Amino acid sequence: MARKIPSNSALQAFEAAARHGSFARAAEELARTEGAVSRQIGRLESFLGVTLFERIGNRVRLAPNGARYATQVREVLDRLERDSLYLMGQPVEGASIDIAASPTFATRWLIPRLKHFQTRHPNITVHIAERMAPFLLAGSGFDAAIHFEHPAWAGMHVHPLLEEVLVPVCSPALLADVGASASLDALPRLHRRQNPDAWQTYAQEVGIALTNSAVGARYDLHAMLIEAALAGLGVALVPRLYVGTELEQGRLVAPWPDARGITKTFCLVLPEPIELSPQPVRAFANWMLDEARAL
Repeated sequence: MARKIPSNSALQAFEAAARHGSFARAAEELARTEGAVSRQIGRLESFLGVTLFERIGNRVRLAPNGARYATQVREVLDRLERDSLYLMGQPVEGASIDIAASPTFATRWLIPRLKHFQTRHPNITVHIAERMAPFLLAGSGFDAAIHFEHPAWAGMHVHPLLEEVLVPVCSPALLADVGASASLDALPRLHRRQNPDAWQTYAQEVGIALTNSAVGARYDLHAMLIEAALAGLGVALVPRLYVGTELEQGRLVAPWPDARGITKTFCLVLPEPIELSPQPVRAFANWMLDEARAL
């Protein structure tokens, strides 16, 4: 049965006119005449059997039904444009995969290593999107996810990659300002908003007394904590795997022990076994496992 969908030209004319509040300005944007835009909207109204614009002399104003419909049409057209541009950007020869990853892991660990994958598989393009929380992978449009172990991945194929071991780090300049012998309790401490008890847990594990473990600025991402530590704002409790370069370069120092009791495991999550996955996904999965094993 044929779908009851208006023509694309009529929807574009309507969306532009609704956004500008003017047939003339819509016509200018779409490189059409004002009369052509008016006719397209008239056909759309006839098709729907609903008045979308109120005509007041030479002026037009969205009717209540038109305002609601404009919002819906705009969302559909925006999504269609995004999907079309995505397909237009696919390589002519080769393949692409879509990976969801936690933002700091993507920026501090995965992306810096992607050149290795690109060298090994030059015909596979990797698209990365951030996902802060676990989600339903099936039907999401993603080929794989890189995230923590979580019950949300039940039914998926989960491959452990790396342990997120936290370590307190700060700028060497901060220690120089207060004296290298200053205790951790005397230094400003930085917190990750999603893990407000991390410093308390750390202090109990390593046997360091903290007068008030909750005091200090809070940030959403480990990436923000790292930048704050580099800026000398305080001591950040962050995953060691994110700050290896800064520690080697001396831009950060870690004179305190790691927090082995506050660990999470990063995993590669796939909707099906590696050996049954499409070749591009299989290649990426095997590369990720190799990179993790190398550490």
